[in-house]
Amino acid sequence: MEHIDNFRHFGTMIDCSRNAVMTVDTIKRWTDITSSLGYNSLFLYMEDTYEVDDNIYFGHGRGKYTKAQLREIDAYAVAKGVEVIPCIQTLAHLNEVVDIPVYKDMVDCDDILLIGDERVYTLIDNMFKSLSESLSARHINIGMDEAHMVGRGKYYDIHGDADHTKLIVEHLARIAELAKKYGYTLSMWSDMFFRLATNGNYYDANITVPDKIKALIPDNVELVYWDYYSHDKDRYKGMLRAHEKIKKGTWFAGGFWTWSGFAPHNAFSIKATKTALTECKKAGVKDVFFTLWGDDTAECSKFSVLPCIFFASEYAKGNRNMKDIKAKFKKQFGISFDAFLLTDLNSHARLVNPHKYLLYNDLFTGKMDARIKEDAGREFLSLSRKLARYTRNESWGYLFKTLSSLCKVCALKADLSFRIRPAYLANDKQELALILKDCKLLLRRMKEFYTAFETQWMYENKPQGFDVQDIRVGGMIVRTEHCIKRLEDFISGKLERIEELHEPVLEYFGNGEDPIREDTTLNSFKKIFTNNTLTW
Repeated sequence: MEHIDNFRHFGTMIDCSRNAVMTVDTIKRWTDITSSLGYNSLFLYMEDTYEVDDNIYFGHGRGKYTKAQLREIDAYAVAKGVEVIPCIQTLAHLNEVVDIPVYKDMVDCDDILLIGDERVYTLIDNMFKSLSESLSARHINIGMDEAHMVGRGKYYDIHGDADHTKLIVEHLARIAELAKKYGYTLSMWSDMFFRLATNGNYYDANITVPDKIKALIPDNVELVYWDYYSHDKDRYKGMLRAHEKIKKGTWFAGGFWTWSGFAPHNAFSIKATKTALTECKKAGVKDVFFTLWGDDTAECSKFSVLPCIFFASEYAKGNRNMKDIKAKFKKQFGISFDAFLLTDLNSHARLVNPHKYLLYNDLFTGKMDARIKEDAGREFLSLSRKLARYTRNESWGYLFKTLSSLCKVCALKADLSFRIRPAYLANDKQELALILKDCKLLLRRMKEFYTAFETQWMYENKPQGFDVQDIRVGGMIVRTEHCIKRLEDFISGKLERIEELHEPVLEYFGNGEDPIREDTTLNSFKKIFTNNTLTW
């Protein structure tokens, strides 16, 4: 094992809060891989997916880790030279917790806890106590990010208007004091300090935080600068410099993109990682980790970013030879680096996800029809064939099978998006009969994808959380069956009109009926699928 000596912490962060909670065995497999590459830290992002004393509803039904499971994970990781660090939330982002009735009175607004309420600090104390009994690390990331509406709900009703920066600092001071009981040092995402000082703009390197506020940041708290988006070295350089003006010892969190659908963004992430690590080394940053978020229900396998994980390790060790990096990757994983990049479903380093909005695009309402490129069907069919070559790989074939079957679905849906409405409006029942045949083929392909995706999920994650995938993917299967039935009824004359097909296709982002045929990013099942009420 070749260690990465330039950093105190060099790790990956697994999102365990957006439905996909890795099994203990999967965490061990992840630890084996990352420790063999020189990573010495594993961050577990757990909003409510861990056991907390005196809080039986906390994470209930969500696949949360018990204390015993966390101890098992910790013992295994420590034996491999890896420190397991919890990343939790102590202000906002408690999305599922705030919907539980027993916690309602502790909520300010949205997903934000009510600052100043003693029940909140009892809860946080229990969080620290439970984690201190489960994991040996004495460092915790306490979140504190994206609390945009802090003080504007129940807090305002009780106390009136308040200086939001001062409010957050006071809350932070209470948390830091509680943490000292358990010997914890803390880190927190830095964006709230920046946004409050710059009227909402995080990435403003010219921030000025008053000395009186800086002086109130507790001595056991460090800031984490997070940036998943930029390839601009000047932005990293400026932001790292700005952070150091606020508090010495800035951490950096980059991103290995697993959070915009079923496919990763390796190429984009590698490009950003290269720039970020270069600037972190120049700035003397000692603590670096890479996030693998799971926005909108964690559809993407975390293992699909193995190229990112491997590249970051080699680059941090000083290896700049891409040919050598690729050769080492193949030796390590038994599959070529470039083959794994096929899982991006994207031939360029851009953050687009047409696979997701094609999968969830409705056959009749077609909210995303105007965004689908004319050659999308051919592109996805070609991708499916390329991915299929690796489905027999012993270790990683299941990933390729899931994405190959998804591409077969997308290829057919892209084609149908151009055919259904024109044929219907022309009353071309001969063409509609051919379309009906392809819709039945689509149904078979969707069931094949579901089976592959279910296999992948159950191999990597706890079963809790897949209920949502059943609703989404299973719902698309049932919806396809429904559309098939109505097409059959229209062709036979049993049904006079298919009402949805009389509405024009509108460009989703506001260009009227003028189509914009280019790839884009839309990472919301609800926004892709329907304009009708859909409440989770």
